[in-house]
Amino acid sequence: MADGTIGLWTVPLAVFGGAIRVSTPFLFVSLGECITERSGRINLGLEGTLVMGAMSAYGISYEESQDRFAESLEIIKKAWTEPTCSYQGRYHSFENFTLVPRPVQLPHPPIRIAASQPDTYEQIGRLGYPLFSAVRASPLTELARHTRIYRDAWAAAGHPGEPQAYLQTPVYVAETKERALAEAEEGLMRFATYRADLVRGPLSYAEVQREKGIIGTPDMVADRLAQLRDEAQLAGISAEINPGSMLSHAQVMNSLRLWCQEVMPRFK
Repeated sequence: MADGTIGLWTVPLAVFGGAIRVSTPFLFVSLGECITERSGRINLGLEGTLVMGAMSAYGISYEESQDRFAESLEIIKKAWTEPTCSYQGRYHSFENFTLVPRPVQLPHPPIRIAASQPDTYEQIGRLGYPLFSAVRASPLTELARHTRIYRDAWAAAGHPGEPQAYLQTPVYVAETKERALAEAEEGLMRFATYRADLVRGPLSYAEVQREKGIIGTPDMVADRLAQLRDEAQLAGISAEINPGSMLSHAQVMNSLRLWCQEVMPRFK
């Protein structure tokens, strides 16, 4: 960004609704409004790819996923913006439904959609939504190319304003490089490899450090983040602070302290 700022989130401030493809969309908007009542604001984050096995467990073909996603998103927006709504679709049908409590944010809470493949970036840009780029499927070295596809599709569709691309990535910060790399290794390797369908061949820890996360001292993390911001024109980052869920509570809290006190202030 031109002014050097970037939105920094410690955890995703969102309801991640990837499962709207196999569930009733109103379950997600109702959950979102309950959170809104407690906090005043919410961002809805929708995952653009769902694990194939999760859909087959419901007896639903993975080929239906994009159509189900689009239909569910339409229903969610109607529920948020219309006092009483009805919908007749291919997968869902509702009559005279009223969502309570009503959204605090008008016309509705911000919606962001996660992307992993080039065609997904193009689709989100064409639809005119902010996006999350998830490193689980998209290596960091491909980030700039993917966000360029997104911005080009946004411009070609004639949407007003600036497209907003956010990065969702593991982050771990420690006082020394050696400590950061050693403590994060087990969890980051687990994060990078547990979805076998997304792994592109054998991965070394050096490759995972480069492609799947931002690990190091506060200076190292800030420098890498600034590089990605400039190359990919990022508007913000959602930091996964316990990649692979293998860190201790003390390690997470120390990383979080360094992130908040020594990294975030450099981007405000």
